[in-house]
Amino acid sequence: MRVFLGIFAFAMFVCCTIKNEEEEPVVEVQEEEEVVVVEEEEEQEQEVTYKLPNIDLNNWKVTLPIGNPTEVKPPEILNYGTNEILKPFFYNDSINGALVFYTYPGSSTANSSYSRTELREQMVPGSNSTNWTFSQGGNMKGTLSMDEVSKDSNGKYHRTIIMQIHGRLTNAQRDLIGENDNNAPPMLKIYWNYGYIRVKTKKLKDINVSNVDILKTDSWTDDEGYNFSKYVGFDKFTLEVKVANGRMEVILNDEESVVYDNIHIHKWNVFENYFKAGNYLSTIDAGAFAKVKYYSLQVTH
Repeated sequence: MRVFLGIFAFAMFVCCTIKNEEEEPVVEVQEEEEVVVVEEEEEQEQEVTYKLPNIDLNNWKVTLPIGNPTEVKPPEILNYGTNEILKPFFYNDSINGALVFYTYPGSSTANSSYSRTELREQMVPGSNSTNWTFSQGGNMKGTLSMDEVSKDSNGKYHRTIIMQIHGRLTNAQRDLIGENDNNAPPMLKIYWNYGYIRVKTKKLKDINVSNVDILKTDSWTDDEGYNFSKYVGFDKFTLEVKVANGRMEVILNDEESVVYDNIHIHKWNVFENYFKAGNYLSTIDAGAFAKVKYYSLQVTH
């Protein structure tokens, strides 16, 4: 009996030991997959916005300070961006949206000592023969700035003419006074003058001059000039020239104006005229130069 109890107790002990023994959990080790992260290099290309000047060149020719001098008319002037003759003097500042007129003392026209990179209005593209009178009128408006300009030996900036109204003889008038070209005096010159805008016009030496002699250049002389009060310096500004019914007005920045409505203007109606705009440098100093920027230019008749 004791042997039996002993065997029974041993069996129970073994059984309980087996039931109470916790099996070690099987941990499945998963190999980590190597994740390759491909970083795409985003090329952040900055979009460059190119600005163009608001200028229609279909009715303009340009004179350069080279050659005899050199002129470029429509339609060639329309491709100024690729024209090798024009590119050094007449080109876009596409960051600021301006047309740059660069000049220096060089070749000049027959009736001047000074050089220019300057536009000349052509009402009929490619021809100088069709022009307008003061009774017919016209309007020119431009937004521009002086970009760079040299100084003289006294440290003063050189001056340059930025707008004009130029007179012209008809063929019949030319022949009447025995001239060999159609040139007549400029009725209006607008200067960038040491950072200010200065206006010069013509007046008759004798208001009783004859109908023939009035056509001669030496019958006219310069007036005393007018200086606008605002200092423009190298900042952008707007100039407008209005001609109507024998009256001329020059307006700076739509704020200040000077009006010419006198006997000299009325008698000027004998001439044909055309607008000019650009950079007509008023010096022959060695090493002189100027760069004028036009952002817009419009002419209406």
